[in-house]
Amino acid sequence: MTAIPSFTGDANPYGGGDPYADYRTADFPFSHHADLADRRLGASVIAANDEFFAQRENLLLPERAEFDPEHFGHKGKIMDGWETRRRRGVSAEHPWPAADDHDWALIRLGAPGVVRGIVVDTAHFRGNYPQAVSVEGACVPGSPSLGELLADDVKWTTLVPRTPVGGHAANGFEVAVEQCFTHLRVNQHPDGGIARLRVYGEVVPDPEWLAALGTFDVVALENGGGVEDASNLFYSPATNTIQPGRSRKMDDGWETRRRRDQGHDWIRYRLVEQSAIRAVEIDTACLKGNSAGWASVSVKDGENGEWREVLPRTRLQPDTCHRFVLPQAAVGTHARVDIFPDGGISRLRLHGSLTEEGAARLAARHQELGG
Repeated sequence: MTAIPSFTGDANPYGGGDPYADYRTADFPFSHHADLADRRLGASVIAANDEFFAQRENLLLPERAEFDPEHFGHKGKIMDGWETRRRRGVSAEHPWPAADDHDWALIRLGAPGVVRGIVVDTAHFRGNYPQAVSVEGACVPGSPSLGELLADDVKWTTLVPRTPVGGHAANGFEVAVEQCFTHLRVNQHPDGGIARLRVYGEVVPDPEWLAALGTFDVVALENGGGVEDASNLFYSPATNTIQPGRSRKMDDGWETRRRRDQGHDWIRYRLVEQSAIRAVEIDTACLKGNSAGWASVSVKDGENGEWREVLPRTRLQPDTCHRFVLPQAAVGTHARVDIFPDGGISRLRLHGSLTEEGAARLAARHQELGG
C-alpha cells in the first residue's frame, strides 16, 4: 500500500497568479469511494463553536475552494472555508492557548456509513490553518438535536487522532474503523481555517427502512449502491449517476472523452445487495450534444457470476429520461451500463426489491457494524 504523504508547515504567502500553483495534494487510495459528506446526499454542518471569519457551511461545498485576494469584509479577509478567530490565553502572563484548546464543527453525514478516508483541505489557508486536526465519529440513529449529540452518553470514536497538518494542502487520512457512523466531529487545534472536508466511505443502509419501502432504487448511493469501476472518468465521476435527484447541469452527470476507436464506454455498479430488478431508468438530463447514442444494461449475480443482458442496446435521446419495464425480474448483485460509442448519461435508476437472501445478508451486516 502506498503511504499517504503528510503535509506540515506554512505554504508560501500568495504572490499572485494561479492560487493553486503551489497547492500540495496527492492521489489518495480511498478517493474512489463516495463522499458521505456530500450535500446532495443530505449532509450538513449542524454547528460550530466559532465561525467568526468564515462560515461553517463552506466545509461541504462540492466545488473546490476559491481565493480572491481583494475580498475583504467588516470582520477582515473573507475566505472560502470555515475559519475561527485567534485563540488567546487566560492572562498577560499566559497569552497562549492551552494545550487542549480547540475549535470544533459537528457534521451530519448525508448517509450512515463506514468511513474509509478523510481529507481535511486547507486550500488558501497558508498561515492561518490549524496546527493539527482530529476527527471523531458517532452513530446516533434518527434525527438527533444538537443537544442530544453533545450529551455525555453519546459515544465518540476517534477516526483521526490529533495530527499535524499543512497549510494550503489536501491533508488525507486513511481510516481503519469498521463501524457505521452517522455524525462526525472535526476539531482544529487550537484554531484556524479549513476550506473543505471530504469523508469517503461506503453507505450502510437501514434494512428496516428498505423493507418498508418495498420497491426502491437498488443502485442508488443513498440506498447503499456504489460504483466499482468505469472505463473513463475524463470529465466527471461515475458516482454522479447514482446521486439523488435529477442532474441540474452538464457536469452533474457522467461524461467521457471523445472516442476515436471502435470501442465503447461503461460503468460497473455494486447493488445494495442481491435484488430483483423490474424497471430501468436512464436519464441524459443536461447532456444535449454529448449524450450517449445507445445504451444497454447487464446484471450478474455474485462476484463470479455471468453477465446477462437485461436491456438490449437501445437508442437514447439527448436531455431525456428513458424508462423501461423489464419483461421479467432480473436477479443480481451487480449491474453494468454500456454506452455506445461514448458520451454520457446523468443518472441510472434500477427499480426493484431485495431478495430474501439479499435482505438477510444486509440485516446481518447492519447489525455487525452497529448501525
